[in-house]
Amino acid sequence: MTGYSTNMRIKLPVLCLVLEGITIILFAIFVRYDQDTDALEWHKHIKNKSLSNLDNDFYYRYPSFQDVHTMIFIGFGFLMTFLKRYGFSSVAFNFLLAAFGLQWSTLIQGFFHGFHEGEIHVGIVSMINADFCTGAVLISFGAVLGKASPVQLLIMTLLEVTLFGINEYIILNVLEAKDAGGSMTIHTFGAYFGLIVSRVLYRPNLDKSRHKEGSVYHSDLFAMIGTIYLWMFWPSFNSAVVGHGDDQHRTALNTYYSLAACTLATFATSALLNHEGKLDMVHIQNAALAGGVVVGTSAEMMLTPFGSMIAGVLAGLISTLGFKFLTPLLDSKLKIQDTCGVHNLHGMPGVLAALIGALVAAFATADIYGDGMADVFPLIADGGRTAQSQAFYQAVSLLVALGFAIIGGTLVGFILKIPMLGSPPDTQCFEDEIFWEVPEEDGGHGQMAAVTAEDTEKHTLA
Repeated sequence: MTGYSTNMRIKLPVLCLVLEGITIILFAIFVRYDQDTDALEWHKHIKNKSLSNLDNDFYYRYPSFQDVHTMIFIGFGFLMTFLKRYGFSSVAFNFLLAAFGLQWSTLIQGFFHGFHEGEIHVGIVSMINADFCTGAVLISFGAVLGKASPVQLLIMTLLEVTLFGINEYIILNVLEAKDAGGSMTIHTFGAYFGLIVSRVLYRPNLDKSRHKEGSVYHSDLFAMIGTIYLWMFWPSFNSAVVGHGDDQHRTALNTYYSLAACTLATFATSALLNHEGKLDMVHIQNAALAGGVVVGTSAEMMLTPFGSMIAGVLAGLISTLGFKFLTPLLDSKLKIQDTCGVHNLHGMPGVLAALIGALVAAFATADIYGDGMADVFPLIADGGRTAQSQAFYQAVSLLVALGFAIIGGTLVGFILKIPMLGSPPDTQCFEDEIFWEVPEEDGGHGQMAAVTAEDTEKHTLA
C-alpha cells in the first residue's frame, strides 16, 4: 500500500490543471499564427510574391517534424521500457512530460526567438523547436527514471524548459555558435542537468529497490523498439531546422553514416568487453545511438562522410565503455544514480560533438565552402569572425551548456526534494504499482479478471 505522501489523487490533477490553465492564458495573450499559418497573411504573401500554396514552409518541414515527433513520443518512450516493472510509467510519464513540455517551450522559446511586437508567432518551425526542447527534458528524465513522482517530473519540466530557453538563446544568439542537431543545447545540457538532479536526489538506501531495476527478456525487446525508431529518424532530428538545400542534405547524410559506423563499433566493443564474447543488450539499445549525438553540432559543416564515420566509431566506443565501467563508478564514488545511462548516450557524446564542431569550424575556408560559407558560418563569410574565433565561440558554448546544466540542475534538484511532492520511498522505486492501477499477472483487472476466469471455466466444462 502506498503512503499518503505518494497519493496523487489531489496533487497531480491540481498541478496538471493549474499548469494547463496558465499556459492557455499565456497563449491567449501572446501566441499568434505566423505568416505561413495565418489565413489573411498567407494569401496576401502569395499574391504579392506570385507564389502558390505549395511554397508554404509546411510542405518542406512537416516530414521532418513527423520524424522528430515520433522520436519524442515513441523513440524516447519505448527506449526507457527496459525496466521490468516500470513500463507503464516509462511510456506514459514520457507522454505526459512531452505534452506539457512542448506547450511550455513554445512560450519560452517564443519569448527569446519569435517575439514580434509583443506577439509570439508559431508555425511548423516552432513546433519542431518545441519538440527539440522537450527532448532535453526527456533525456534528464532518463537519469531519474523510476525514482521520482509525476508531480516532481512536471515541476522539473517547467523549470528545465525555462533554463533551456535561456541557455539556447545565449549559445545560438549571443555567442552565435552553430549546433544544428542540438548536441550542446539538447544532449549535453539535458544529460548533465539530469545527472546533477539525480545527484541531489541521491538515495543512500536505493539497494532496497535494486532487485526491480533490472530488465527481463520482453522489456528489453520493447526498449529496442525505441532504439530502432530513434536510429531511423535521427537524420531528420539533426537536419529538421537546417537551411534548405545542400545544408539540410549534408546534415542528414553525415548523421546517416555516423549512426551506421557507430552501430558496428558498438557491437564490436560490446563483444570484446565480455570474456565469452556475448553481446549486452544495454549497449546495443543505447550506445548504437551515440552516432546521432556525436555529429549533432558539426553535421551541417563540411565534416565529410569519412569524418562522420570516424566520429561515429569514437562515439560507439566511448559510450559502450561508459556503460561497462563509468556508470557503476558514478554510482559508487560520486553518488550519481543514472538509471538510463544518459551520461554515456547523451553526455559524453555531446561533449565530444562540441569539440568536433569546434575543430571543424577552425578549418573552415572559402576554398572548402565557397558561397555556402554564408549559410553555415555567416560571420566568417562577412568578415566578422575568423575560422579560429568561430572555433573559440564553439568551445565557449560547451562551457555555457555545462554551466547551465550544473547550476540549474542543482537548484531544481533541491526544489524537487520538497517532501510534499510525492517522491516514492526507497523500497518502492522502479515500480509502477505505486502510481498506477496495474493489471493482475493473469491479464485481468479486479472483478473483470474473476469474471473472465469464471467464463473460461464454464467454457471448459461445456
